[in-house]
Amino acid sequence: MNQIRPLAICVFRHGDCILVAEGYDSVKQEHFYRPLGGGIEFGENSAETICREIREELNAEIDDGSLTYVGAIENIFHFNGSMGHEIVMVYDGALKELSLYEQQVIAGKEANGEEIRAVWKNIDEFGEGKSILYPTGLLDILR
Repeated sequence: MNQIRPLAICVFRHGDCILVAEGYDSVKQEHFYRPLGGGIEFGENSAETICREIREELNAEIDDGSLTYVGAIENIFHFNGSMGHEIVMVYDGALKELSLYEQQVIAGKEANGEEIRAVWKNIDEFGEGKSILYPTGLLDILR
């Protein structure tokens, strides 16, 4: 599908850590991390997308009024051998359920039933020669 996909993701911070989902590209044989979020549906603004996606993926709510728009990233990439093109709206936010900040691993599910494993990872663990954070350019925005 040669289409640009609009996405919204949210960076949840806990001290020097951010909440990221673990991913794996079987073609590149590469482990990577990405903040939670997903596709913006027609008629839905990107902040609403974040709230819906976190509810669907983690069965969690976002603290009212905590969502702050950070910026947008145009992301052209290859994943599992296929090219993708996304416009990613990036937000900062806070989870309502404070106990989630104390969990090392937060299990969740994608809409298609695929398991999500979200972890708190120190931002210093990302960068050249370290763990990979997608979308490309997000680390620059966060620093």
